[in-house]
Amino acid sequence: MIVPGRILLRFLTGLSILSVAAAAREPILVPEISQHEVVVRQGFTGADLLLYGAILEPDGTRVGTGRAYDIVVVLKGPLEAITLREKRKKLGMWVNAESTSFRSAPAFYALASSRPVSQIVDAKTAAIYELGLEWLQLSPIGAIDPQQQDQFATGLVEKRVASGLYRQDESAVTISEGVLYQARIALPSSVTTGNYTAETFAIDDGRVVASATSEVEVVKRGFERAVELFSIQQAFWYGLAAVALSVFMGWSAGRLFASR
Repeated sequence: MIVPGRILLRFLTGLSILSVAAAAREPILVPEISQHEVVVRQGFTGADLLLYGAILEPDGTRVGTGRAYDIVVVLKGPLEAITLREKRKKLGMWVNAESTSFRSAPAFYALASSRPVSQIVDAKTAAIYELGLEWLQLSPIGAIDPQQQDQFATGLVEKRVASGLYRQDESAVTISEGVLYQARIALPSSVTTGNYTAETFAIDDGRVVASATSEVEVVKRGFERAVELFSIQQAFWYGLAAVALSVFMGWSAGRLFASR
């Protein structure tokens, strides 16, 4: 049976209206961070960020008592290219063996959630939004055996977890009365300067129904910033000065102990 064009048009228009109405019923997130700029100075021991906010209805009112959302917060950045090399022992010496490069490994990654991610979303959704260390998209460069790729990726994650640069806390988000949420994420003293993104996801029945992004910048100030700029803009002279300083310190230590 052929459907008249006018009826078909009305049907499609009705579907569009229903879709818009359904989307309008989805909640909105109002995120905030305790500090949008982290200053790294001499003696910097790290920073403790508080990520908090509210889950609201589209009209700005609080979410109804019959709805309960899970919250996942991801803080990551900046992205960097990195090359990993496997060490093997040959003839009593450790030498470089296979290697691989990743195009976009985050220098820092931290996830906080209201409960275990595996209980909130399925594997497909977790991979799409990179919800968890096992779902990081590191983007390998060049052709590489998938098994070897997984081995290198696992090694990178384990190394950065050990250094405090990667972490996953699946009970760090607290939600009050289904409206207000908060989570604390610690930045270690070894954190890289640059721009960081804090992504917050509201999840209902395994589906991401709302998301919001905030920015955090980690910067150096004062003498540390001057040294950093000099090392970038005048790499040759910076290296020469570093070598000269090392030689001078070695000579000074030798003279000091020789005089005793």
